Amino acid sequence: MRISDTLDDLLENSHRLLNLALNNGAEEAEVFGFAGRSSDVDLRKDKVELASESFHSGLGLRAVVKGAVGFSCTCDLSQFGAVANSAVRSAKARGRDASWKSLALPKNIQHPEKIFDAALDKIEPELCLDLAAGMLRGCHKVKEVEPVSGGVTCLSIIETVVNSRGIEYAEQSTMMHASMEAIAKGIDVATGSEFHNSRLFRSDLQDVGKSAAVLARASRDAAKAESGIFEVLLKPLAFMQLLEYSFVPSLSADNVQKGRSRLATIMGKKIASEDFFMEDDGLLSGGIGSSSFDGEGVPSQNTPLIENGVLRSFLYDSYTAGKVGERSTGNAVRSGYTEVPKVGIRNLVVSSSESRDLIEETKGILVNDLIGAHTANPISGDFSLEAKNSFLVTPDETPKPIKSMMLAGNIFELLKDIEVGEDVRAVGAIVTPTVRIRMKVVV
Repeated sequence: MRISDTLDDLLENSHRLLNLALNNGAEEAEVFGFAGRSSDVDLRKDKVELASESFHSGLGLRAVVKGAVGFSCTCDLSQFGAVANSAVRSAKARGRDASWKSLALPKNIQHPEKIFDAALDKIEPELCLDLAAGMLRGCHKVKEVEPVSGGVTCLSIIETVVNSRGIEYAEQSTMMHASMEAIAKGIDVATGSEFHNSRLFRSDLQDVGKSAAVLARASRDAAKAESGIFEVLLKPLAFMQLLEYSFVPSLSADNVQKGRSRLATIMGKKIASEDFFMEDDGLLSGGIGSSSFDGEGVPSQNTPLIENGVLRSFLYDSYTAGKVGERSTGNAVRSGYTEVPKVGIRNLVVSSSESRDLIEETKGILVNDLIGAHTANPISGDFSLEAKNSFLVTPDETPKPIKSMMLAGNIFELLKDIEVGEDVRAVGAIVTPTVRIRMKVVV
């Protein structure tokens, strides 16, 4: 079965649920539809723990009464009446919301490139098994290393938005994710991990397993580092983790309006180094967060957030934009049909006008991964995180592994002197190269 075969039914049922909500007293209504097919393989050590194929679909309804929004969802077609009634009753119970403007209006949309691959749309679990076996072979090519866990997931999904203002959008996309963790034993034990995610099919994943194994082996027999202030290189995964929890929340208009953003009063002012750029691009070719429209039907766009170190914009959905007379930036995101949209990033892209190979020129510490990034304070920007798979680096010398240590600092202060590399990588919805920041290291 291909998910594309479900599109007509998804749209027909969306209109049916929409009309039920209007007939039950909703002044406006919106239905978000989802249908997905997933092929998964989970690995435990060098064995397949689980291979599965699943199909899932459902509809989420937002009903608006006097500006108040009620929500209900279902995957059961026999429950449409109850869902419509529940959403409308929830809206009435909340009472009038004077800040509400309206649901999204129909507009022209652009279709991002390379977000659908027919090979992934029709992939079978047997091929996922072959891909997982390839990761294991790659891991076993590195001596004295064993696989710990991993997996391969291939997705094909359809998302739709239909509302009472005239929107009817639908889009099919695909996604592939693979990961592996490996362990190496020496005087001590070290682990390493690697991943691959993309919108397009990739026929060979051996390098994912091999890279995890190489990192694990290179991290063995680590020495103790010293405390102090160092030049620290954060590889893409580590910088993504730091950004996601300590800085990205401050870009949300919802947090700005609720007084939870340190950036609230400094629009148009310099907040980062002069050659630092950040944008949110919902139309990025092949982007993990790319689509023609956001979770409420607003056309996707590119939004410059920081230009030459200067803060230029926040991220808005329709509600937060309406409150302050702005226009939605197409940043209403949903994790599925069971949740209402909220402000979030699409593809957050970090770049620089002067990027270069930082690893070749740095004397300091290189960090591949962080532990505990979720403990960072998104309001103050303060963090104290454990660095994993770290190395002492010196130009023209082999990196030397060092034991776990803590990195401490404040993201808003560190951005003022940040330097950006050239090894760009997409880590989920954040696209970034390695960056160099001078910060405190505690052993």
